[in-house]
Amino acid sequence: MARILAIDYGKKRTGIAVTDEMQLIASGLTTVRTHDLIPFLKEYVAKEKVELFLVGEPKQMNYEASESEVLIVEFIRLLTKAIPTIPIKREDERFTSKMAFQTMIDSGLKKKQRQNKSLIDEISATIILQSYLYK
Repeated sequence: MARILAIDYGKKRTGIAVTDEMQLIASGLTTVRTHDLIPFLKEYVAKEKVELFLVGEPKQMNYEASESEVLIVEFIRLLTKAIPTIPIKREDERFTSKMAFQTMIDSGLKKKQRQNKSLIDEISATIILQSYLYK
């Protein structure tokens, strides 16, 4: 089997999480500058087998698309063009940032560490991936 790679897309930073090859465990991989995202993904899939990109789908409480959806749709268009062999699915990402922050508190991270937005993005991507895996 190959990995599933989850993407918590952001205007400035993007959190990335991956599964193991058996697709049992979701782990945070990294956070990259969004400007560098496509080259990062190209390099990653050249080294690792990836069978699916899972991109977070931000929705408002009434299930309508959030403002950032326009940016994500454009990213998906670019990703499909850059890496056409790997399919893309979407996963609801409502509350992932809040859940990521709570995870940081629960794990005992100090206040200064909890202010690390890159870590929040990475944990959010992991939560998106876990949500998909455990449906």
